[in-house]
Order: sequence, then structure tokens, then C-alpha cells
Amino acid sequence: MLKSNNSVLPSLNRSTMAMWIQAQQLQGEALHQMQALYGQHFPIEVRHYLAQWIECQLWDSVELDNQAEEAKAKRLLDNLVAELQKKAQLQGGEDGFLLKIKLGHYANQLKSTYDCCPLELVRCIKHILHSEQRLVQEATNASTGSGVQAMDSLSQRHQQINQAFEELRLATQETENELRKLQHSQEYFIIQYQENLRIQAQLSSLSSLTPAERTQRETTLQTKRATVEAWLTREAITLQKYRLDLSEQHQKTLALLRKQQNLILDEELIQWKRRQQLAGNGGPHEGGLDVLQSWCEKLADLIWQNRQQIRRCEHLTQQLPLPGPMEELLSKLNADITDIISALVTSTFIIEKQPPQVLKTQTKFAATVRLLVGGKLNVHMNPPQVKAVIVSEQQAKALLKNKSTHSESSGEILNNNCVMEYHQATGTLSAHFRNMSLKRIKRSDRRGAESVTEEKFTVLFESQFSVGGNELVFHVKTLSLPVVVIVHGSQDNNATATVLWDNAFAEPGRVPFIVPDKVQWPQLCEALDMKYKAEMHSGRGLSEDNMVFLAQKAFTSSSNNPEDFRNMTMSWAQFNRESLPGRNFTFWQWFDGVVELMKKHLKPHWNDGAILGFVNKQQAQDMLLSKPNGTFLLRFSDSEIGGITIAWVAENPNKAGERLVWNLLPYTTKDFSIRSLADRISDLNHLLFLYPDRPKNEVFAKYYTPPLSKAVDGYVKPQIKQVVPEFTTPNPEPSGGTTFMDQTASPSVSHPNNFGVYPSMSDTMLDADGDFDLEDTMDVARHVEELLRRPMVNQWSSPPSGT
Repeated sequence: MLKSNNSVLPSLNRSTMAMWIQAQQLQGEALHQMQALYGQHFPIEVRHYLAQWIECQLWDSVELDNQAEEAKAKRLLDNLVAELQKKAQLQGGEDGFLLKIKLGHYANQLKSTYDCCPLELVRCIKHILHSEQRLVQEATNASTGSGVQAMDSLSQRHQQINQAFEELRLATQETENELRKLQHSQEYFIIQYQENLRIQAQLSSLSSLTPAERTQRETTLQTKRATVEAWLTREAITLQKYRLDLSEQHQKTLALLRKQQNLILDEELIQWKRRQQLAGNGGPHEGGLDVLQSWCEKLADLIWQNRQQIRRCEHLTQQLPLPGPMEELLSKLNADITDIISALVTSTFIIEKQPPQVLKTQTKFAATVRLLVGGKLNVHMNPPQVKAVIVSEQQAKALLKNKSTHSESSGEILNNNCVMEYHQATGTLSAHFRNMSLKRIKRSDRRGAESVTEEKFTVLFESQFSVGGNELVFHVKTLSLPVVVIVHGSQDNNATATVLWDNAFAEPGRVPFIVPDKVQWPQLCEALDMKYKAEMHSGRGLSEDNMVFLAQKAFTSSSNNPEDFRNMTMSWAQFNRESLPGRNFTFWQWFDGVVELMKKHLKPHWNDGAILGFVNKQQAQDMLLSKPNGTFLLRFSDSEIGGITIAWVAENPNKAGERLVWNLLPYTTKDFSIRSLADRISDLNHLLFLYPDRPKNEVFAKYYTPPLSKAVDGYVKPQIKQVVPEFTTPNPEPSGGTTFMDQTASPSVSHPNNFGVYPSMSDTMLDADGDFDLEDTMDVARHVEELLRRPMVNQWSSPPSGT
């Protein structure tokens, strides 16, 4: 917990207080964990005296797996050393003399340690800062009571795990003490046993004495021997009891170890892997791997201590064999402890950074594997090599069922071998595959309607670890999340659908890579919302109204009631195998087209709330007809993938007094690569208010392109503007603001047919967005559209000078 300094605690957050100030207020176990982050690799004094400077640097901007970033890391190292030397020089007076020497020493130490590997310094500091931030956040939530129920549950679970570790530590210490007592008792027993042998030898040598002397001496020795033998008999029984008691204590400790290990590996680690999988859909990957590693290392320590104790018991038993079941009991204990450590090592070989789940051939990709107990078990003393191969779904099933002892491959990965490296600063043992490339892929026979973008593979990482100086050798394997292999960018859309469905709906412990064929609509909405928010980098995801719009599209329904869709299910075929009614694309292809358009060109406008987007044509008409002329809104095209259109209300130029809702031919990413949405809206003077009543300049002015500069070297630069002939009027500047472009004086290029303005239901051949309704004319319409979108010859208002 954090110390509560005069009610300051509730206001603690990173924006108002430096992280280091907060870290210094940690208490108890949190303070101990924070202090453990520092050492010779990075002294805590450096963190203290350069706290503000350290927290202002962009450590996260350095890609640790990219060797090209080494120059950036080197600059950070040099700047850190310079700051430290500067801080040392500022120390004066008697009190500052020792500090001056110490800081200077640390500057030299850091320089010599990291000069040849500056990326390791960045890795170290990132680890420290992220760990501090986690500890402070947990302590703040616990102290202020502001944590949600999930955080409370998490804290309780962590507290239970830490309490169990304390019990295990005490139990292991107790068996260690009992083992020492047993060893001392046995050593004394052996001494007395040797004494008994010596007495027997003396008795045997009495034959050389006179009868009188022999009788007197023999009586004394016989009495002494009887006493010793009686003691040996009693002590042998005591030793047997000590051994059996110790064996029972070890059995209890091993049961606790197994329970704790199951909790960490089968629950905490599985949950971490689940969060990692959801992160593939845009979910928050909360980290927590360092906490898991600390638990696994504690397990490794305790398991190894108990194993060594059992080995010492075996040695004592061999040294002094006594009747009883000890040999059998110790053999069972040894087998159990070996099983426990085997499960720990094989389960903690994990993929820290997954390969891309949509994997394109002949394209470089990266991945990182890590052994969470590598440092504790000294695996790094004999650095293991990791190999990566790509296997099919069937091969993955065989591997998990142990039907395949050798790793068959379904393709060829270049640069697929890597040696694990131990990073002293963070205590991690990992292998960074930086330059892998899938050269070729061997596909299996597909079933039914399944396409190549529905076929799943996985990258298998395997290695061999030696533990305890080759005492134990483990062959370890781990599978990546499912990957879909593509050979062309046009397959990316459908491959992403396969990955999203798998990440969202895979169940723990499944057979590779089974997923449900149908899911509840709310589940799918949750997955789509997660994906959308991640791509927008914003908290503004999909609203309930947006979900209703998507449900109407998915189920061809006109209902506006969210409850009507709550119990409905959507199959994989409906999601991305069967086309929507009257369209030549699937539900997912339409949604993904929206995501791509927004991500590339319209993200700021979505985050500003300027785009309604998920509104159909009839809804737009109903909304706009209740507003003044010139009111407009932005909605996604129903008929074109990745299209957005402007709908606005205006007078019918052919019939006085009649108001109509007009729609522009949808814009696509091609259009916005020529001219931005904000500039296009600026060009159209008849657009006055963004629905419901926001002046357009108030919303879009900050995104307008600044006015063109004057002629340079005798040349005048032409300017592209969009014009809608039916609505070409002088700029009324409704909001009182200034426009960034002179729409009358500047030379412009007009595309009167490019934007296909049409009123509602004005052409029976056009659908709601200006595309041909008939499927057999779709290709013709698109061809004509392409012809009309070709740049026209520039029209000059006057001959430019200098030509």
C-alpha cells in the first residue's frame, strides 16, 4: 500500500505527481518488489537523482528487437551518463563530497556496462518504469478504494498466491531443519555404531590375557556393549521415525507445491495467454508477465530446494540402511518432484511476442520466446537453441496428443534458429527471432466451401533445456496462436476474419483449432467493438445504435429494438462466407472496409464525433428533413466496400418550395489520397451545418489545408477542388469564420460528373448510394465510375507566367 500523507493519496496519479515520488510511498511487499528492481545493473541512486530526466525520455519509442535502433539507444545512454556527471559536478560542500564521488562512479559504471549493448540499458529502464507503474497503480487502487471489482478480485488472488508462497517457504525451512536434525542424529548413531564395533574387537582380543584379567575386562566390556547396543536399538527406531516423519512432511510440501503450481500455470498463465490472444483483436494486453515470472521463479526455487532435500535423504538412507519402506517412499517422492519440475519447465516456455497471425509469404516477421524460470534454474549457463517450424492444424493435433515425436513441417521458414540470451538487467532468458521469413507453404486438402484464408497453421517453437548441470534434460515445445498464410495482400481481409473469429471465440484447452460455428450476436458485437476501438486508438467504440444498424445489415431486419437481436446467433458462413442480400460482399468485408477507411483517413473525425457513419439512407433522410437547409451528415455507404457519403438537405432546384435529401457518390480511400474529407467539405459551400446544428467550420476548420503560397520562380501552382454544379454558389460563410481557400479566384479542376449528385429516388437504376441496383450491371457501373474519376486536364483561369 501507499503511505497516506495528509489526504494527498486520493489525488495521486501520473499527471500530477512524478512516478518516482509515488514509488517512494510504497509500503510492505510492494516496496520490497520495487527495491528488488535495482542493483548493480542500475543503481537506485541513479533513479533517485535523475528521476525527472528519466521519466521524460521516450524509452518506449525504442524497438528492442530492431538492431537499427541501437544508435538511438546509444544516444540515450550517452545523455544519461552526461546528466549523471552533471549532477555529480553540482554536488558541493562537505555533505556532497561523497555523493559527488558516488555519482561519478555510477556514470563510469553504466558507461562501461552498456556501451557495447545500449539496447540492454533501454530494456532495463523500460522494465523498471513499467514495473513501478504497475506497483503504484495497484497500491493506489487498493488505498483509495477506487478499483473496480475485477481489480479487487485480482488483488485478492495475488494475496492468496503470496500467502501460499509464505506457507511453502516455512514448510521448506521446517523440512530443512528436520533434515539437519536427522543428519546430526545419524552421524552420532554411526559414531556409536563404530564404538560398538570397537568394543567387539576388544572382546575378541581378550584371549591373550590371563583368565583373571580376561574375566574382569570381559565383564566391563560386555556391560558397555549391552548399553551401547540398547542405545543403538532405540536410536535406530528413532531414526526410522525421523525418516518417516520427514517423508510425510515432504509429501505435504509437494502437495502444496503442486496446488500452487496448478494455480499459477493452469489459471494465471492461461489467463495471460487468453489476454494475449484477445490483444490480437485489439484488446488490452495488460502485461503481467514479469509478475508471472517472479511467481514461477519462486516455484523453481522452492521445488529445487525440496528436490535437493529429498536427494540428501536418499544419500542418508544409502549411508545407513535401516529396515522399513523408506527406499520406496523416497523413490516416489523423487518421481513426484521430478514431475513437478518437468511441468514447470515445459509450461513456462512461452511465446512473449506472437508472430503475425496473418502471415504473408516472402515477408519478414518477428517473434520472441521466453523461459520464465531460465534464470533461476541456470539454464542460461548452457544457452539453449530454439528452432521454429510451421505446422498445419492436423500436425498440431498430433503433437498435442503425443502421436508425433518428431516435428513435421508444412513449409519452410528462413532464419528459424536462434540462441536464447540471458538479460542480466531483467533476469529474463529469451530468444528474439528478428528476421524470419516464410519461404513456402504446403496446404492441405480443403473441405467443402473452405477457402485458403480459412486454413489455419501455427508456428511451433522447440528447444532442449538442461537443468542442474545436466541432471535433468527437458525437450520443450510451444505453439503460437493460429496463423493464416496468404500470398497476396488481397487475401488479407478474409484472413483477418478467420483470425478475429478464432481469437474471440476460442475456448481454453480446445483441440487445435476448433471454434464454434455459431455465436451469440452480443458476443460478436463485443469482438467487433474491440477491433474498432483498437483501430481508432480511441475510447469511442460502437454505440448501441451502431450495433442495431449492424444487426439490421447482418440479419436483413428493419427492427430498431436492440432486444430483438440479443438472443440471435450468427454463423461463420453469415459472417464471412455468404454475401449479403443483393451484394457481392460479405458482412465482414463491408465492416472491415469501414475500419480500413476510418483508420487510414478519417480517424480524427470519428474521434471528434463528426461522423455518424452507421446510418442507412432512410434514417438519414428522416433525420435531415427536420433540420434547416444546408444541414449534412456523414454515413457509410451500404453498397460499396470502404465508402462514405455526404447526405444533406436542400431545396429542389426544379420545384420551388420542395425540400429534398441529396447524397454524394461515396468517397473511398482513393479519393481521400487526393483530397481530404475536410477540404472536400470546405469546397462545398452549400454544406452549412453538421447534423444536428454545428457550424461546419467549427468542426472541420482545424483540418483544412492552409492556403496555397504565391507563385514561385514564375510558376503558379494549380489547385484541385470539387464542385457540385447544381449547388455552386458564392461562399456564405455561415459561421462567421474565414475559409482557407478562395473558391472563386483560384484556378480549379472541376469534375462535374465525378460526384454524381442525386436526390432521393431520382433514378430507378441507382440504389441508395448511386450504384446500379442490378447485379449484372455492377461491373459496368464500376468501370464507368473509374473512367469518371480519372484526373481531367487542368483548366487555367489565365495563362500562367513563366511557361
